[in-house]
Amino acid sequence: MTSMTQALLDEAVALTRAAGELTLQWFHDEELGIEHKGDGTPVTAADRAAERFLREQLAARHPDDAVIGEEEPDSRGSSGRTWIIDPIDGTKAFTHGVPLYSNLLALYDHEGPAVGVINLPALGETVYAARGLGCFFDGRPARVSDRPTLDGGCVCTSGLGTWAPEHLEAVRASGALLRTWGDGYGFALVATGRAEAMLDPRVAIWDIAPMPVIISEAGGRFTTVEGDESLMLDGSVALSGVATNGRVHHEVLGLFDRSRLS
Repeated sequence: MTSMTQALLDEAVALTRAAGELTLQWFHDEELGIEHKGDGTPVTAADRAAERFLREQLAARHPDDAVIGEEEPDSRGSSGRTWIIDPIDGTKAFTHGVPLYSNLLALYDHEGPAVGVINLPALGETVYAARGLGCFFDGRPARVSDRPTLDGGCVCTSGLGTWAPEHLEAVRASGALLRTWGDGYGFALVATGRAEAMLDPRVAIWDIAPMPVIISEAGGRFTTVEGDESLMLDGSVALSGVATNGRVHHEVLGLFDRSRLS
């Protein structure tokens, strides 16, 4: 089983990196067209091309696996395994030429999160993990920080538009540095010890699917804002994501009232 998991991890990393290389063809393209979906979020040819590439590769390699992605309808499977794709996490950053966007790929099986990849193609960084095998940052073992409190630490988020003023004040009062180094990049920072916490109060499953296995294998903790450690893959519930080094997790959850983050 370990060798099979390692093979799936290696495959997921290679495919996600290849998808990332594909998106770079459109990065900084002044003629890049931007459309808006029904929910108002942007989508580009790069998003669609990267997801199509990953779906084609997964269908060829694992035809019995299910696939969930942001840009195309779900594909059913019979194996009990599900791949989850976010072809570009941080499309707004991508369209503005900001290199903090990522490509996300995760694999879930009957035991839960099995494999997770955060690829940052414009930065040349990849953070990845598999259940029981550890977390890695470009081939080197990755670990969360050992800071015991938020005081002096770094808290990341994707944006401040959903934050209530009292929550911002609570972070400031904790002594933490708040930065919008968000989306998949923020979670990668936590997994590699460069930030203590990352909070995304409103997400879809593809935005956070790789994070539970990546953060836990790096020695940290991942939950929703309510502290729930399980994720629903069918999109039936609103999701949020909180990743920390584990030591500050209760302190982070204590700063927020979920009812004010909707």
